Amino acid sequence: MSMMFPRAGSRRALTGAAAGVVALGLLLWWLLPLGEKPPSGTITFSTGTRAGVYQKYGELLRTELRKDMPGLKVRLMTSAGSQENVERVASGEADFTIAAADAVETYKLADRAGADRLRGVTRLYDDYVQLVVPTGSDIQSVADLRGKRVAIGLPNSGVRLIATRLLRTAGIDPEHDITPRADGIDTGPGRLGHEIDAFFWSGGLPTDGLKQIAEMSAFRFVPIGDDLVTKLHESGGATRYYRSTNIPESAYPTVQNGAVVPTMAVSNLLITRADIDPRLTEWLTRAVLDSRDGIGAHVHSAQLVDVRTAIYTDPLELHEGARRYYRSVKP
Repeated sequence: MSMMFPRAGSRRALTGAAAGVVALGLLLWWLLPLGEKPPSGTITFSTGTRAGVYQKYGELLRTELRKDMPGLKVRLMTSAGSQENVERVASGEADFTIAAADAVETYKLADRAGADRLRGVTRLYDDYVQLVVPTGSDIQSVADLRGKRVAIGLPNSGVRLIATRLLRTAGIDPEHDITPRADGIDTGPGRLGHEIDAFFWSGGLPTDGLKQIAEMSAFRFVPIGDDLVTKLHESGGATRYYRSTNIPESAYPTVQNGAVVPTMAVSNLLITRADIDPRLTEWLTRAVLDSRDGIGAHVHSAQLVDVRTAIYTDPLELHEGARRYYRSVKP
């Protein structure tokens, strides 16, 4: 009985087709992040107040994650801000969040529950302290807030942490020397000039809540000089994360009229816990870096996210999943 073999031309065609399939498979493996099936399930992301940058960033990041990981459900939780965000991740109430470095360090220094489980994913962008007063106000410095009605942020917010430190550094007792109000960026702007004399805000530039009122009503920024920042540093602890800087003239052009405003800034971190799946964290880290321009088109400060600085998540060590991602893109 004779055996049938394909002719030489047919064999070459089959070999070529097989090679094409292999090449296609390798191409798909290369194009798909990490060359494997995307993670799925549900994660909780704690954001911030509704008119703040954290909330906007969280909404946009959820949209970007859906593109890379369609099987991953991201549940957003509004919050008071950094201090509450850190506590939520440490306790397991949330899986990921954004928090200012000073709030993270404050939580660690207090040795609060779960502090040792906190891990960094990415350094994002800086928050700028913005002290806002009506245009005709007689307040020219932080020291001039004595006796005034001042919004110092919601309890457990990063704003509250910074505002109370600044006030004390300027010699003002935030409980007795002012009338403190617990307004954030969602309510503070609307009450300025009739219910409050000034309000503190710490957020990325520009913040929508301020950008909107800049188009409708007049206000100005009170400068925060190097002298106050230097005194803050002298008090030690988490204050080492504050740095002197300026609000650039382009942040709120209708308010600043071409002038910069001296202030201070603190970096924001995307954080998680050590027990979160490394593969999920690696994919999420990739998505954050890859979506910089897309998110940055809507949240200006997000344009500053950069792989060269993203790894500096002090005071937290990097999560293993984030570490894997940065190793994979290292030049």
